[in-house]
Amino acid sequence: MAFDVDMIKKVYLRMVDRVDTARNIVGKPLTLAEKILYNHLWDGKADQEFKRGVDYVDFAPDRIACQDATAQMALLQFMQAGKKKVAVPTTVHCDHLIQAKIGADKDLQEANNSSSEVFNFLASVSNKYGIGFWKPGAGIIHQVVLENYAFPGGMMIGTDSHTVNAGGLGMIAIGVGGADAVDVMADMPWELKFPKLIGIKLTGKLSGWTSAKDVILKVAGILTVKGGTGAIVEYFGEGAKSLSATGKGTICNMGAEIGATTSTFGYDASIERYLRATGREEIADEANKIAPYLTGDDEVYANPEQYFDQVIEINLDELKPYINGPFSPDLATPVGEVNAKATKNGWPLDVEWGLIGSCTNSSYEDLSRAASIAKQAVDNNIVSKAEFGINPGSEQVRYTADRDGLLEIFKDLNAKIFTNACGPCIGQWARAGAEKQEKNSIIHSFNRNFSKRADGNPNTHAFVASPSIVAAVAISGRLDFNPMTDTLKNKDGVEVKLKEPTGFELPPKGFDVDDPGFVAPMADGSGILVKVASDSKRLELLTPFTPIGDTINGAKLLIKAFEKCTTDHISMAGPWLRYRGHLDNISNNMLIGAVNAFNKETNTVKNQLTGEYGAVPETARAYKKAGVPSIVVGDHNYGEGSSREHAAMEPRHLGVVAVIVKSFARIHETNLKKQGMLGLTFVNENDYDLIQENDTFNFVDLNAFTPGKPLTLEIVHSDDSKDVIKLNHTYNENQIEWYNEGSALNLIKKENQ
Repeated sequence: MAFDVDMIKKVYLRMVDRVDTARNIVGKPLTLAEKILYNHLWDGKADQEFKRGVDYVDFAPDRIACQDATAQMALLQFMQAGKKKVAVPTTVHCDHLIQAKIGADKDLQEANNSSSEVFNFLASVSNKYGIGFWKPGAGIIHQVVLENYAFPGGMMIGTDSHTVNAGGLGMIAIGVGGADAVDVMADMPWELKFPKLIGIKLTGKLSGWTSAKDVILKVAGILTVKGGTGAIVEYFGEGAKSLSATGKGTICNMGAEIGATTSTFGYDASIERYLRATGREEIADEANKIAPYLTGDDEVYANPEQYFDQVIEINLDELKPYINGPFSPDLATPVGEVNAKATKNGWPLDVEWGLIGSCTNSSYEDLSRAASIAKQAVDNNIVSKAEFGINPGSEQVRYTADRDGLLEIFKDLNAKIFTNACGPCIGQWARAGAEKQEKNSIIHSFNRNFSKRADGNPNTHAFVASPSIVAAVAISGRLDFNPMTDTLKNKDGVEVKLKEPTGFELPPKGFDVDDPGFVAPMADGSGILVKVASDSKRLELLTPFTPIGDTINGAKLLIKAFEKCTTDHISMAGPWLRYRGHLDNISNNMLIGAVNAFNKETNTVKNQLTGEYGAVPETARAYKKAGVPSIVVGDHNYGEGSSREHAAMEPRHLGVVAVIVKSFARIHETNLKKQGMLGLTFVNENDYDLIQENDTFNFVDLNAFTPGKPLTLEIVHSDDSKDVIKLNHTYNENQIEWYNEGSALNLIKKENQ
């Protein structure tokens, strides 16, 4: 469907003038990312060149998208802002609170029964404030956005880290915390440090078993989970033009796994085809009018080293299929080399489940290519050794795939067709036997494979691959199966070699759907009363945070996190998703997955008031009750993963005043700032080693908190010896004001009043 066509026309109408102005000021050709950024400046046309990785810039995004888990807290915050209606087009998508267990119909009904309070709350708030609402079962947020809202040259933000998926249609789409979304909903500028630019030149063309997923799996292996931090990744070249729009979306989607601000592709024929196939002919016509402005300038792509901060070249003719993992999405291994690495590292070679879907790979094209492999197994009497689970990306994709017989092929392999929702990708998977915590391997087409993420079992080795490779490996039941060289034995003992996957970029008969699941808001929702029961376990109206102040003395160490500490470690998903709208209840999962550096255990830290060990949340509550502030210390890339602002709000709620780490993931650092607390980094990374279990902390010069000036921290050890260290920060004047007011939302309310 085509939404907000008038808004899109306005974006295009101003783009030529704004981009030409920016090009003159910068004095050189522009990348696509720069064109979109300069076209969305809050103050209008550019009057200066912004320094990449240095200047904070105010932007005016075109739209916002929220999924149901993060929308709860975002909308609870927006309700405090004193606005009658959202300032830009906004949507809420119910895709996270649906567990995969039995199958689509029963699982959806169970979700509607168990989460009706939350769904009704989101629906009523959406209706009241002019927000488009997508019902449970309508689809995964990012696939629905790609089909209905994404447009070339646009800028959107979303309360999910994989908002970046929309880059597949040539957008700058960025994952943010709910507080950032509230700013834009409340007609405030959205602030971002002007990103650095990474250019990835794609040559050649995909063929055989290789897919678009393998491009980003290789890129993740090159850049690692933090190599894209602070940068926009822009793909270009003839290889980029040869990719389908949904393939481009897959690549942009997993850009979140390299820490990139976002990723994008220039407007081309495949994007135009997708727009027209999804009923957006008018948008394609408008885009064609200014097509040169919806891609990078020719000079940029001819000499990329002169215009990007880093350039990577990948020849698609030579690219091999990859399997990434376990436990980290950047651990890349070509399919033919899996056996040696698995044997060396003790990874289980038997595969128990193959899962296809998620926001990364749930398009019609993905399902058709995987189905071509499944059909070969069915036609050749091959029994799948692993179990199968399928999550279609949207009701439109599901309906069309069902009409065309694709889902029936998977059913012939005894696959479970789950709801059009995230399911196992975000831990919403009731996997039988997971509670036994047995060592095992699964393979999926998702984006993340952190420990415990899919099924809660820390011993599940999850591997990431394309849908076609997932299908082949799951059918074989072996992680080291190479479909390009190996054979499978059927029921009659005959050796069968799988043929290369085939599929359709777009459905040959076109897309079709009965009920897409969209509910438009009332034109005037002012009379709607949003109710939250005082005794609700799922929802809780927010109480504004009070300012921490310019004096912090006697703070105690809550936890020193060892090595990787993602937002999954800080605020787990899975069963905890049910409490995303109740800050106090969900705070009971705070940092329970983080490894304590002193005993290498999870969820057991020393309470310095009692000398006893206990769970992290309970220890934090004890400090808070006693009026004692607490500190969290972490390693590199702290807060990697989902946009989950709960990972910032929970520590704030439980009395944590500062998080001190070697380095932050971008979204998490911003989320800490938005909630009015200190996100700081060691000037000397080795100072991490100075932190001891019984330490007390005093901030020496917090009363002189100013941009660019490091803070001084006094560490008092249990033997009364002291270390004094320096801490860096990236707060600008406006962000320091957030801290002084207690949160960014407090400042918005103050300005509105």
